[in-house]
Amino acid sequence: MKKRRNALSLVIIVAVALSSLTYTLVKKNKPTLGLDLQGGISLVLAPAKKVDSGVLKQSVAIIRNRVDALGVGEPDITTQGNNIIVELPGVKDQDKARKIIGQTAELRFRPVLQANIPPEKTAATTTTKKGATTSTTAEGATTTTTIPDIPTTPRDQDIATETVILPMNDAKGNQVERFQLGPALLTGQVVRTARAAFDQSQGTWYVQLFLTSKGSPQFDAMAAANQGKQIAIVLDGVVKSAPTINATSFNGKPTITGSFTQREAKDLALVLRYGALPVQLKEQNVEKISATLGKDSLKAGVLAGLVGLVLVLLYMIFYYRALGIVVVMGLTVSASLLWSIIGYLGEHNGLTLSLSGATGIIVSIGVTVDSYVVFFERLKDELKSGKTIRSSVDRGFSKAYRTILNADGSSLIAALALYWLTVGPVRGFAFYLGLSTLLDLFVAYFFTRPMVAVLAQSRTFTEARHLGVARGLAVEGAAG
Repeated sequence: MKKRRNALSLVIIVAVALSSLTYTLVKKNKPTLGLDLQGGISLVLAPAKKVDSGVLKQSVAIIRNRVDALGVGEPDITTQGNNIIVELPGVKDQDKARKIIGQTAELRFRPVLQANIPPEKTAATTTTKKGATTSTTAEGATTTTTIPDIPTTPRDQDIATETVILPMNDAKGNQVERFQLGPALLTGQVVRTARAAFDQSQGTWYVQLFLTSKGSPQFDAMAAANQGKQIAIVLDGVVKSAPTINATSFNGKPTITGSFTQREAKDLALVLRYGALPVQLKEQNVEKISATLGKDSLKAGVLAGLVGLVLVLLYMIFYYRALGIVVVMGLTVSASLLWSIIGYLGEHNGLTLSLSGATGIIVSIGVTVDSYVVFFERLKDELKSGKTIRSSVDRGFSKAYRTILNADGSSLIAALALYWLTVGPVRGFAFYLGLSTLLDLFVAYFFTRPMVAVLAQSRTFTEARHLGVARGLAVEGAAG
């Protein structure tokens, strides 16, 4: 009966490991590499004035929402004293990310008083040739009309209650238009959320707003007073959009339509969702980390792990003979399950693998090997008392597993404490160490124990001249 249970346990765990690994490889699931492995950008932001911890937490929450909407995998956003540390691994458009993260001005809805104001520092002139009825003098001379050059309102003078001249920029940051805008009618507080959507019938992108219960009647009042007129959506001294009001009531769900590309619609929705930080943040330090440096670190880490693993396995085989082969098979099962879990979490939950996380995995190999050593040494004690390997497996494992539980339990407590109390790379180390330790407990019970029990039925496994377990444990004639 025990033999059947052991065989069934082996079949199940091996099938689970192989099927999960196959699924992971077919789906090409893998974790997102961290900042130190794939490169990216690291920002240190400081408030322009002294603020309390509540304002910092609110700022971190808004920045996190903005970064998540950018699609950056597993960003690390933390506070350190009065500073906010933002680490963005693998971000492609670093300048765009910096602009979106650092936007601090209040989101405002301003009425457009005049559009198409000529670019600043360009004297706009109109020349009428001789004979033109609109500008010909009595002498028939040509006249020139000069439109005054109106300067753009500086950012620090963009006051909500004042009339301002503000620009609209394209995706590259180039100015494409300027507007004269009246005092702000509403702020971003009326917006609960916003999203970009695609109109299948029209084949165009648009932005759907969802207003707060308090903001909905305020928005309708603004619409009623400005129907047929443009309202500019302004953030950080820049006009993000200037749609025309075409209704007086929106039931809390106005839409912004136009010739948007997908990117433009998503960027506008992002601005509307997370418009303003509660305090102006200044960049104290910007560090761009090369992907080449990350690849070198990854290669060095993988090489170090492989060398260490090979040395450990050779030692286990040399010292424990055939039982060392069990270690190889057990680590293979553990690695298959670990990579499958990491790959799935990386694909579906944005799990990041940093250099510290890789270190946690490498350290866990030592934890796992310790479990085998504890079991094998208990097995040796049973054999020295005169028992056979067959009769010693269950008894030896029962005693060993209590020790393994205590040892792994200590590692789990340390990993949980580190994960809960720390931030950044240390947290990644704690997560991977904890996950690997849990797998060690699982594999030890459902694979190592039944595998040794099944192999103990073979005299080749126990009595072979060079690999026999009895010889490896320095116990002659212990097989039954």
